[in-house]
Amino acid sequence: MTYLIEGETGEWELVIGLEVHAQVVSNAKLFSGAATRFGAEPNSQVSFIDAGFPGMLPVINRVCVEQAVRTGLGLKAKINLTSVFARKNYFYADLPQGYQISQYEQPIVGNGTLTIDLADGTSKVIGIERLHLEQDAGKSMHDQHPTRSYIDLNRSGVALMEIVSKPDLRSPEEAGAYIAKLRSILRYLGTCDGNMQEGSLRCDANVSVRPKGSDELRTRCEIKNVNSIRFVQQAIEYEARRHVEVYESGGTIDQETRLFDSSKGETRSMRSKEHAHDYRYFPDPDLLPLVLDPAMVEEIGRSLPELPDEKKDRFVHEYGLSAYDAGVLVAEQASADFFETVAKGRDSKLAANWVMGDFFGALNATGRTVEDPPVSAADLGALIDLIKDGTLSGRLAKDVFALMLETGKAPAVLVEEKGLRQVTDTSAIEAAIDQVMAANPDKVAEIKGGKDKLMGWFVGQVMKATQGKANPAMVNELLANKMKD
Repeated sequence: MTYLIEGETGEWELVIGLEVHAQVVSNAKLFSGAATRFGAEPNSQVSFIDAGFPGMLPVINRVCVEQAVRTGLGLKAKINLTSVFARKNYFYADLPQGYQISQYEQPIVGNGTLTIDLADGTSKVIGIERLHLEQDAGKSMHDQHPTRSYIDLNRSGVALMEIVSKPDLRSPEEAGAYIAKLRSILRYLGTCDGNMQEGSLRCDANVSVRPKGSDELRTRCEIKNVNSIRFVQQAIEYEARRHVEVYESGGTIDQETRLFDSSKGETRSMRSKEHAHDYRYFPDPDLLPLVLDPAMVEEIGRSLPELPDEKKDRFVHEYGLSAYDAGVLVAEQASADFFETVAKGRDSKLAANWVMGDFFGALNATGRTVEDPPVSAADLGALIDLIKDGTLSGRLAKDVFALMLETGKAPAVLVEEKGLRQVTDTSAIEAAIDQVMAANPDKVAEIKGGKDKLMGWFVGQVMKATQGKANPAMVNELLANKMKD
């Protein structure tokens, strides 16, 4: 579905490219041995290199390189066996070296692709321009003192992967789907934890608009450091409408960097957009070109896990799930693993319904995660077994599930303790039916006169009379036979 902005002069198309900064999962920084633990005391994880002391020489962290290669392979991208680190020169208080070590003309990873799934059931392939390694800057803190700003260098030197998309995205929805999918892949690969609230995944959105049907790329603005998918979508929508208003009023868009104010839902100017020559990039004289061993790349490739797209296809074909259900289950590796444990040797569609319905609902209600579930996969599977063997009806199973959440007990134990076993005794069900029919002769007459819609009411009354324990299928069958008499 094409996303168009209605203007006074006609319809406008949105053009979006995203730059995602993903913090590499590693115990040490990109060029030093300092720790990377989140939430540590300010300035407690800083080496002389991170602090920009003169004469300190950077030494590349092999793990960070391997993680970048692993991510590139996961994105089906070209791995460049030779890449070069450059100095990106600019001044900021939390950048003690006065430059950022990054990669410019020769990144470690080249073109790749990422497939996004949209709400209307369609998919779209988004191009990846590049992935390069760079070191993070420190953090300026302006809310610790009424007249002073403080600097925390714990983050200085932490390894980042900057993953740059091609300008292939055309709506806020597509941008949100792209970030969610990229985050999922990174977490499957184990190369970034994806915790946007901790700043380990941040996004810069480049936004421009053009008249519908045009293929030109107009001046773009970059919205910097947005830390949630919802805010990225809001920022893009606001910025796109701002562009349309400027163009339609006869103005021009200046290339600049902007910030998103989430409290106001609007962007504001931060600085005019620098060009590459403003940074005076040049190869870092302290670092030789990074040359990868092809055997190492091949070994990393062989170690890749089954990624979301492949797992989704397998779930569709192996378990007979719909593409939508499979997509929901594979979004997180832990969810996919939980489902497979529940579904093993069981009705996979019933398992999927329980995992995506009652189980996911329980996670939201309890604030727990799939890794620390309120009900184990083994116990949920055992509950499904009780449904399939007729011990529980679907309705009773929900009552048992609620008790499982409350007590932590296994479903079979609860069935016996609470007397929740489904009634399949024909004579007991017939007795309940006779009781309900005797109490409602007028409605019986209406049904026999052709008012079939009342059958549902009778079924409900019989289920109520048996405290929900009667087998619903048997109730329907026996009730239909008695109404024919």
